[in-house]
Amino acid sequence: PIPAIVPQVGDTVQAGDVILYDKKRPEIKHVAPVSGEVVEINRGAKRSISSVVILADKEQSHKSFTAPDTATASKQEIVDFLLESGGWTLIRQRPYNILPDAGDTPDDIFVSTFDTAPLAPNLNVVVRGNEHHFQKGLDVLNRLTYGSVFLGLDGRGTEVPDTTFTGASGVVKHYFNGKHPAGNVGVHIHHLAPVIGNRKVWTLGVQEVITLGCLFNEGVWKAERVVALGGAEFANPRHVRTHLGASIGDLTKGELTDDHVRLVSGDLLSGEAKLGEKRYLNFYDDQVSVVKEGDQYELFGWLLPSFSTPSVSYTFPTRIFNPEVEATTNTHGERRAFVVTGEYEHVLPMDIHLQQLMKSIMIKDFEKMEGLGISELVEEDVALPEFACTSKQPLQAILAEGLEMMREQG
Repeated sequence: PIPAIVPQVGDTVQAGDVILYDKKRPEIKHVAPVSGEVVEINRGAKRSISSVVILADKEQSHKSFTAPDTATASKQEIVDFLLESGGWTLIRQRPYNILPDAGDTPDDIFVSTFDTAPLAPNLNVVVRGNEHHFQKGLDVLNRLTYGSVFLGLDGRGTEVPDTTFTGASGVVKHYFNGKHPAGNVGVHIHHLAPVIGNRKVWTLGVQEVITLGCLFNEGVWKAERVVALGGAEFANPRHVRTHLGASIGDLTKGELTDDHVRLVSGDLLSGEAKLGEKRYLNFYDDQVSVVKEGDQYELFGWLLPSFSTPSVSYTFPTRIFNPEVEATTNTHGERRAFVVTGEYEHVLPMDIHLQQLMKSIMIKDFEKMEGLGISELVEEDVALPEFACTSKQPLQAILAEGLEMMREQG
């Protein structure tokens, strides 16, 4: 994408005002999550936009939109409204995990109502008080597809799904059971309506559906987020209510018991490390994770038996005795020969030969990449295999490169 910034530093915006748009697809607009003064426009490599910082007003003001009636409006009228109001940016398309084109119609739409990632927010808590917005969001999604809207429900038995989820109308409900990544929407897609051939599916999170519903119910862009603060170094881990793209520094100020830590937007497996002073939540993230920096090196750590090294391999005693260990950023080794171990299959509940796929990406074999199912995956789907990888391969980075290559090839 080639973004074009609309406001300048010093300008005042309302929640819902256009902040930027893609020059290649100017119809897709990104809007301000809060009202306030634009105080910074930060750029990265090649003049890319890394962040637009808004000093939020104490009393929020919102741009008003006139939403079409979901029962009587045409699909095109709903699409036009989503493009104008910023609601289109809440949607992600597979393959490629990108914003869909304005003229696209998905074969199906998927929403997962539970998150099994480490320290993830409890979505039963998130939906409380927003029941009517969530249902309205589902009603909108039903108008955007000729297929079905699938709702993934928590079938693990540890907690009963909220009645907002189990009682939702106009959707196809399926329960999923098991350890992480059972809550990943990619697992649901793979087992219910896989992305093969020319199929396209859209995905949204629960909080995106709520924002979408509020946009149609109230005619305002309310990008409120319930964010989970998780990690052993948080003095009081909990859920907090904030806004999309909130300052991680503000969320963690005075909350940490140790300052030698790494802050992550998202979960520890697939999130993005946030370094430096200017740190903000990524657009689709709803948790801040903290983990101790693992810069303590062990002499002969690769040779001596260890009871503090997390591993899925029986080479380490921790795999047998399963003790509690302190999580750190230490990877316990560097990248090495890409050997066949069969470890990926134990942690990826999808019928995909992941190791062969990764190797085909590395050698840029497009035919094999497509045949081995690259279109079904996004980075979060391979996060757990990356953690388990004996070869220490950066599977998420490799997959991202492969998806970009496939997208460029059309």
